Amino acid sequence: MTIKNLPAAPEGRPFAREKPDLPAAAMERWNGSIRAARDGDNSISIFDVIGADYWGEGVTASRIAGALRSLNGEDVTVNINSPGGDMFEGLAIYNLLREYDGKVTVKVLGLAASAASIIAMAGDEVQIGRGAFLMIHNCWVYAMGNRHDLAQIATDMAPFDKAMSDIYQARSGLDAATVDKMMDGETYIGGSEAVEKGFADSLLSADEIADDEESPAAALRKLDALLAKANTPRSERRKLLKALSGSTPGAAATPDGTPGAATIEKETIDRLEAAISGLKAAAQ
Repeated sequence: MTIKNLPAAPEGRPFAREKPDLPAAAMERWNGSIRAARDGDNSISIFDVIGADYWGEGVTASRIAGALRSLNGEDVTVNINSPGGDMFEGLAIYNLLREYDGKVTVKVLGLAASAASIIAMAGDEVQIGRGAFLMIHNCWVYAMGNRHDLAQIATDMAPFDKAMSDIYQARSGLDAATVDKMMDGETYIGGSEAVEKGFADSLLSADEIADDEESPAAALRKLDALLAKANTPRSERRKLLKALSGSTPGAAATPDGTPGAATIEKETIDRLEAAISGLKAAAQ
């Protein structure tokens, strides 16, 4: 299969009332510290959520488009470790890679879930770690409105589920009924099974994957997953995480004017304790 034979994905945002959120199970399985052991000059790293997130980070289509333009059609390796995110950004990135002139090699290092699994399907060649996972499911949203609004949103979502199913079918060779059942069940596909079922072409060698210390953003998202698992409302989770990630205007400074590590650590612990107290209060 070549990239030109892959089906196109729909673009745009036909409905606006929905608010996407990451599945708690994907957040729990995602280890944000996994990286490529060797990044070449012609590589793109997708090691974050798809689309701009709550902290103003994340992998966007505009960022990927800029990276591809700078490569001028040369072959590219796309390393992925992402719990997913914004479906529309994922479909747009898929289309960018699908239409790219050079060969696209996708390497799934840890997790390619939800929107990130769609991006992974755009590779001319897809490789996956033995302990890595793909996760495929139907697109889902948090929505509000009356019954007519919600019925319309369900109708509007159907073509996107169909488009994603077509992409998985084209890559794997599985029939529509099998893929649709896997999507309905929010299926996690391990490395060896992904190769067996045709979602990937081969396994990565173990020395291509490194496990570095987690970034603060990854730690916050893992806390977000734990809060979600405890059925904490999304709005409340955002308030607690904002308290943890706030600035430190009162921090004691080092001689060069920057806050000292001990001060930052203490204030972070204080914020965490305050957040936990807030969580307990909200549960009562």
